[in-house]
Amino acid sequence: MARYIGPVCKLCRRDGTKLYLKGARCFSEKCSVTRRPYPPGQHGQGRIKMSEYGLRLREKQKVRRIYGVLEKQFRGYYASASALRGRTGEEMLGLLERRLDNVVHRMGFAATRRQARQLVRHNHLLINGKRVNIPSYRVNPGDKIEVREKSKKIAYIQAAIALTDSRPTPTWLEVDREKLEGVFKSMPARDELNEPSLREQYVVEYYSR
Repeated sequence: MARYIGPVCKLCRRDGTKLYLKGARCFSEKCSVTRRPYPPGQHGQGRIKMSEYGLRLREKQKVRRIYGVLEKQFRGYYASASALRGRTGEEMLGLLERRLDNVVHRMGFAATRRQARQLVRHNHLLINGKRVNIPSYRVNPGDKIEVREKSKKIAYIQAAIALTDSRPTPTWLEVDREKLEGVFKSMPARDELNEPSLREQYVVEYYSR
């Protein structure tokens, strides 16, 4: 399965904002966006005039990188969202939020979505009591997600829990971090998906041009 394996801090600098791809590092003084708030490369500190097309391209790339999907798969989410009745941009974000790796990250069982993807692929998770190892699996309201009993003592899961204790849990999730389990209660609320700030309408305009 194809995936991006390059340096992720460069992605944040390219988009000019924190995408929270490195877990605890993003909240420390070591964050590359804080230390070098300009795009990577030889001409990164030059004056850049962004076109209308460039703005929409950058927004599309930002959303895609946040959720850790490649272009072909991301285009598929857009196509699925455009076939639904609601606003295409919001429906697309809803589909991305329902990915199993994203839900595991939101619940605090992994510090990053990349780490959550690894947890899923290595068979550490159960959905409604059954093992699921597909990161793009679409979680439905009412589904129960839990870490397998044999996996609960994994060091980076415990570190992720400690990192997320001070952060609010999204309203569409119910999480018991002591038992390392949670329930996907309802569809995600758009007004809670603003860190980092997303302009999904730009993505819609990019694909519908």
